[in-house]
Amino acid sequence: MQAGTLQDVSLPIEDLTPREIVEALDVYIVGQNAAKKAVAVALRNRYRRQQLPEADREDVMPKNILMIGPTGVGKTEIARRLAQLARAPFVKVEATKFTEVGYVGRDVDSMIRELVANAVRLVEREMYAEITPEAEKRALDRLVEQLYEGPSPYSDFRFLPVFPDDEPAEEEASPAITEEEYLAAHEKLRVSIQAGEFDNQLIEIEVEEANNPFVQVFSNQGIEEMGIDTNAPGGPFGSRRSVRRVPLREGLPMMIEEESKKMVDRSSIQREAIRRAEQTGIIFLDEIDKVAIKSSGSGPDVSREGVQRDLLPIIEGSTVSTKFGPVRTDHILFIAAGAFHMAKPSDLIPELQGRLPIRVQLDDLVASDFKRILSEPRNALSKQYTALLAVDGVHVSFTDSALSEIADLAAVVNEKTENIGARRLHTIMERLLQELLFEAPDSAQGEITFDREMVREKLEPFVRDLETSRKVL
Repeated sequence: MQAGTLQDVSLPIEDLTPREIVEALDVYIVGQNAAKKAVAVALRNRYRRQQLPEADREDVMPKNILMIGPTGVGKTEIARRLAQLARAPFVKVEATKFTEVGYVGRDVDSMIRELVANAVRLVEREMYAEITPEAEKRALDRLVEQLYEGPSPYSDFRFLPVFPDDEPAEEEASPAITEEEYLAAHEKLRVSIQAGEFDNQLIEIEVEEANNPFVQVFSNQGIEEMGIDTNAPGGPFGSRRSVRRVPLREGLPMMIEEESKKMVDRSSIQREAIRRAEQTGIIFLDEIDKVAIKSSGSGPDVSREGVQRDLLPIIEGSTVSTKFGPVRTDHILFIAAGAFHMAKPSDLIPELQGRLPIRVQLDDLVASDFKRILSEPRNALSKQYTALLAVDGVHVSFTDSALSEIADLAAVVNEKTENIGARRLHTIMERLLQELLFEAPDSAQGEITFDREMVREKLEPFVRDLETSRKVL
């Protein structure tokens, strides 16, 4: 495959068994094994489908998933991590936003256009990562040519006055430097640039500026439906080039980006992005329960049922026009989720229920789950705050009893007020470490270990007072 093209690239679906997918999700998400198994099977089925003969693939439809559980138990995180694992385009959309402008509702096709735009960015990142070494080499070559001021063996000659026909019109001089010396001087300059010796040296670089930067185009469907590619080189309205003088440390990344754009075949990126969106795209439809209220024949309930009917053809399979080309939604995986406190899954219109055949009930989180969330995942909150404070020279650690106390307090506050699941841990950790985070750059240095007593001292007054808990925690 040549640099700058994306032809014959296999679909980016991990060759993992469902058990391995669950293990990969366990690195970031505590519990909820039923939901993990459901999404693991859905991902594996995509891989299985790709191994079928091409004639049979179209008949195998994705088994969309409905997750049922309160807020803060991991529904969104499971879907997001699944997309990262599969390197798949991912969009999270709140179903309620399609009712924001009343009965007509917001254009539900917008989530497909957003999915394709995310796919383009995903493919671009992969493409640029592949060609970055060559782009860096080309950018450095340009810089060396611009900064080199020594003699050259290729242009060392002088012009003489015009002589009679029997005299030469030009006399070549002996080069002041050999080709080997010239190349060695260039290599020495390249090494110096890479070592940062010229970081403050001003260089000239051409930059592309979009024309008419303040032009705004309004329509009831937005700018995307007009076929304007806002990511096209030079912007949607053309461009002009201007020369800027910038320090080399700023100009080099700009030159690398410019060289990368020259090497990229944008049309192949867009084709691959559409293929990724169609075959591996994941759309997470949150708050689906908010549009599941049974219609009373008038008022906002009609709008909610209208949103369901607008969603139905997208989930069933249709073709949506985007600025990158038409996109089929037949094999996009839809993961819907909702708390279903005020409604039941059976309140969805029957056709939509049939398109969400896999039902998964997520468990409420208890204190033991909170403790595991604080310490076990790769991105655990305690690890995040430890890393952040270490930047300012403060080395924070938490004893096992401290983590237990934080988890217990989170469970108590959730019980006293609204149950927002694991999100309560963020609020409590911020309250616990607020003073330390403020003082760290100035006076708080060294090692600090939080134990149960310290946690109680800082947090128990807020937990004891119900009204304070509502306002602060």
